[in-house]
Amino acid sequence: MTPAIEAPPDEAALADLIRAAEDPLAIEGNGTKRGMLRPVQAARTVSVRALTGITLYAPQELVISARAGTPLPEIEAALAERGQHMIAEPPDLTWLWQGGTQTLGGVVAANLSGPRRIAWGATRDHLLGVRAVNGVGEVIRSGGRVLKNVTGLDLCKLIAGSQGTLAVMTEATLKVLPAPEATATLAIAGLDADRAREAMSVGLGSPYGISGAAFLPVEAASWLPDLAGRSATLLRLEDFAASVSYRTGRLREELARFGEVEVIADEASRAIWRSVRDAQPLAPETDHAVWRVSVRPTSGPGVLAALAPRGVRGFLDWGGGLAWLAGPADEATHAAVVAAAMADGGTWMLMRGPHALRASVAVIPPDPAPLARIGARVKAAFDPKGLFSPGRMRAGAG
Repeated sequence: MTPAIEAPPDEAALADLIRAAEDPLAIEGNGTKRGMLRPVQAARTVSVRALTGITLYAPQELVISARAGTPLPEIEAALAERGQHMIAEPPDLTWLWQGGTQTLGGVVAANLSGPRRIAWGATRDHLLGVRAVNGVGEVIRSGGRVLKNVTGLDLCKLIAGSQGTLAVMTEATLKVLPAPEATATLAIAGLDADRAREAMSVGLGSPYGISGAAFLPVEAASWLPDLAGRSATLLRLEDFAASVSYRTGRLREELARFGEVEVIADEASRAIWRSVRDAQPLAPETDHAVWRVSVRPTSGPGVLAALAPRGVRGFLDWGGGLAWLAGPADEATHAAVVAAAMADGGTWMLMRGPHALRASVAVIPPDPAPLARIGARVKAAFDPKGLFSPGRMRAGAG
């Protein structure tokens, strides 16, 4: 039975609620990520869904601030009206769980980033400031609303990616950039994963400004037109139309040794990368567990090969450094995914799985002992009563 959800109408009410709380609280926005990581060990759920609205948008300064419960599509629409966009291209992964609309706070708390991360960095890299309520009901502020800001400690980087276990975010400020006028995708069909990784490496090592590099094996590429029965190696270019046209021609020449290079332009290109961003090539596997594995780009093909005999399929993003995987939702398969990641010194995250699996396995890698001690001290400083989303990332802890 899902516990009742409390949604304070403003920051002050949220602070009062936390100040009075004695028992653990599950922290969320719209609850779109409840099926991610471990089940939270709390009887009460506190949502920031009522804290909505854009509080500052300065297009000339490339800065936007919004309350944590603001639906992400509302922010994206406001930016699009002024020809701007969120730099890290945060994915919409709500299809993995129960649907709904994700919030700005949820995206920042999970530090979700899309294909553009290889060129422009993660969501936390563009986070300029936050407001949040800590575990004793104090409103804390970090950063600011300008690009050049050195005020106070950079708590933003701690809160981004903390999954709601350190503080309850009430507002976030992000740097934004002009959206590209044009985009093009260079697609090479029929390569195996190792050869595709070589092609992506050539593109990423070129001076032509690649902003996305992905490899879709045969099954993952089945939804692309004209690629029935073939894999797809994809490289994206974005910028002014004239620049994209020139760079596409030059890069096409460099990639010719890998096979015929098709150019996919504008809206068709954008649609492809929305699907890659949102891990849609895995969508048919609705009853499978889903993992994200981050390794060195040279090791991405090996991860796919090692797990294929276990019925795990997937695709590569970030030039081979990110493997999206779907497979049987059992502990043996999870252990195989973990082993494949650790063989390269990489990391993993269980993005979706049944309650029993998520409660019984490590959903992210354990921290080395020195880092774990630092993490425990940080948690105690932010949330001394251990209120926020206990067990979400590790058993018996935040």
